[in-house]
Amino acid sequence: MVVKVLAIDDSRTIRELLRATLEAEGFEYSCAEDGIEGVEKFPEVQPDVVITDINMPRLDGFGVIEQLRGDVATTVPIIVLTTEYSDALKARARKAGATGWMVKPFDDESLVSILRRVAG
Repeated sequence: MVVKVLAIDDSRTIRELLRATLEAEGFEYSCAEDGIEGVEKFPEVQPDVVITDINMPRLDGFGVIEQLRGDVATTVPIIVLTTEYSDALKARARKAGATGWMVKPFDDESLVSILRRVAG
């Protein structure tokens, strides 16, 4: 089974790094430039895992998590990938429904391992 990933990040560099890493490992990769685009793309992509940044224009990562957990009522794993590392923000993300948290810059092997584990 090919694991489908939807990555939501306003950084083109991060989106391209994720694309290169994930496609090389056999994942099906889709991306969005901000939270609103990510939430809108979710139904068409039907990802097995979502990766979201926290700090983005229009709709931040907390808003993405809340909308995917509330409006769409999905149980798809959501991994936060951000430069933020405070315990308060991690707790807020967990409370909103995030599955996991990784700090940028990411380690390719760790990211792939986490995605495979949460995608089942």
